[in-house]
Amino acid sequence: MKLDLEESNVITKIENVQLEDRSNSKIKTAGLLYLTISHLVFIETNSKREIWIYYSLINSIEKLPLSINGSPILIRTKHFLNCLFIISKERDCQTLVQVLNQYSRPTKYHELLCFRENSHLKKLLDSTHKNNQQIYHLESEYARMGLPNNKWTMTNLNSDYQICDTYPNVLFVPASVEDKILQSSANFRSRGRLPVLSYLHPNGASLTRCSQPLSGFNGRCDEDEQLLQHILMTNENSKFMYVVDTRPKINAMANKAQGKGYENETNYKNIQFHFIGIENIHVMRNSLDKLVKCADSSSNSSFLTELEKTEWLKHIKAIIDTSVFLVEAINDQNTSVLVHCSDGWDRTAQTCALASLLLDPYYRSIHGFQVLIEKEWLLFGHKFSHRCGHLFENDKEISPIFSQFLECVWQLQLQFPCAFEFNETYLIKLHEHVYSCQFGTFIGNCQKERNDLKINELTYSLWDYFQSKIYDFINPLYIPNSFYSNSVLRPDTRIFSLKFWRSLYNRFDSAINPSEKLIDSVSMLSYNTSSLQEYSKLLEKRCAQLKKLIQLNKNDENVLIDLSEDDFEKIEISDKNENEKKSFEKKLTLDEISIDFNSIDLNWKSTRKNCVCYEPFDFASSKLNCSRCGEILCERCVENGKYVSHSISPHLEQFNFELAKSNGS
Repeated sequence: MKLDLEESNVITKIENVQLEDRSNSKIKTAGLLYLTISHLVFIETNSKREIWIYYSLINSIEKLPLSINGSPILIRTKHFLNCLFIISKERDCQTLVQVLNQYSRPTKYHELLCFRENSHLKKLLDSTHKNNQQIYHLESEYARMGLPNNKWTMTNLNSDYQICDTYPNVLFVPASVEDKILQSSANFRSRGRLPVLSYLHPNGASLTRCSQPLSGFNGRCDEDEQLLQHILMTNENSKFMYVVDTRPKINAMANKAQGKGYENETNYKNIQFHFIGIENIHVMRNSLDKLVKCADSSSNSSFLTELEKTEWLKHIKAIIDTSVFLVEAINDQNTSVLVHCSDGWDRTAQTCALASLLLDPYYRSIHGFQVLIEKEWLLFGHKFSHRCGHLFENDKEISPIFSQFLECVWQLQLQFPCAFEFNETYLIKLHEHVYSCQFGTFIGNCQKERNDLKINELTYSLWDYFQSKIYDFINPLYIPNSFYSNSVLRPDTRIFSLKFWRSLYNRFDSAINPSEKLIDSVSMLSYNTSSLQEYSKLLEKRCAQLKKLIQLNKNDENVLIDLSEDDFEKIEISDKNENEKKSFEKKLTLDEISIDFNSIDLNWKSTRKNCVCYEPFDFASSKLNCSRCGEILCERCVENGKYVSHSISPHLEQFNFELAKSNGS
């Protein structure tokens, strides 16, 4: 989302800057570089094309050796945009590095972008009044599963986060269990993350989650063992339950030496224990680093070899394989499953969320997917600020855990294109804004921390922003109540079925990506058809008015249409202060009606790389046909009212504006 430069409080301007083309180092574009309080902005001298980069999205700033053209600076972002700027003066280069280091490395939460005044967001999301409330309450989601019932109940034992400060303040546990058992189990689990309910299947099998036990080599806890028996007894269809440790066995064994570890089957009755083997955050971080380097050379003949060396798809496969195991246990075997990793907020969140997505079609809707993220990731304490590097702290805590989950969902979208209400663009934009810090939704590491930061009162919600752009994210192939949208998904997890996510990792590489995606063409066709249907209704009304006008046998072309009250054009306006709608009637002239008949262009241009304002489109850009001229416009041109034809009657202008809004502009 971009602002006008004059609104952005420019700190400094650097002239005589060159931007090197990523695909051809011999091509360099001259322009101006602006540093604002929130963005780095590059504006080309000739085409006026603009590149806006949030400071919060900057991943690294690398000053390269001096060249004959000047001082090169390579900027890499967290959403995989690479920009190589060549600064003519060394002094300007030092200023650039200093400002970027200052603004891209905040050390306190309230230095983040989401806590600053944002007039553009305020205008766009005025109805929310800075209200970043949860899109649902945890109790409501469990009520959708039929809870509480005689087997499961809600406990307020963690209402003040006294048992576990990284869990939500509302937990669902077996109805038969006593509070003292829960308390003792929490004391025996790492970080106090005791076994609690994540998802309840209609057949009675449950998906529960926790952290590793503090068992060491010989430790045990009777109350923790009893809690697992209570969970087992909630399911009458099975005499045992699975306990799944998502870590490699060697990692879990190493944790035993630190007084942690895993469950001993001899102590826990009627459980079957399984190790899965998803690697830790450090392995994942290193794998992504290799993948990014591989993506930079994706046009080379050795790309597939280098991709294999990253082992990225191997990790994606491991996550999906684990989720499929959970689905088969719960849905096919009617068996409950308890899942944990080390602390229960990384691999546990990945697999529990993905298994729920495979099991329940509700989570494959736009609203349901947001609920799933709120529940499994935000409320159950995935450490977003640590894993995404929102603050300049310990780099070793950074890891693409949530990004891997989004990629797993994208892999599912490829295999089941009609099963998801949201499209690929939704996932790419979600990935971007998890890192952008423009919204408060993903700031902080747990519910308690967000409450302490007053996220609800002081920031805007990403979900509200997505709702304002909802038509950008609709999957045109989604078929509600179809076989795919209502059934359990069973993906093919063989390695050759998994693809490289070019749209994400090469999102800004116009030389690699096609200028027009098939799914975009389908979406555009759907939107344009809807536009024509609405315009057809308007023309039918005008035809009826013209017919009555002709019957009046008037000779003056500019005579007013003086018909019955029902034939007047009724225009509704909204009074923001009174929050009421008022209407007034307007008489139309023949000239105005004739303009309506000529105010739409059916020769809509196909989507291409650049908007008429020269703004390049990336894989996640909104591409909108203007219903008046047929040109392709970017989101910013539509919002700012640019490139609007003046040969249009005022009442139809309002119609087209509303139509553009309904089509996701």
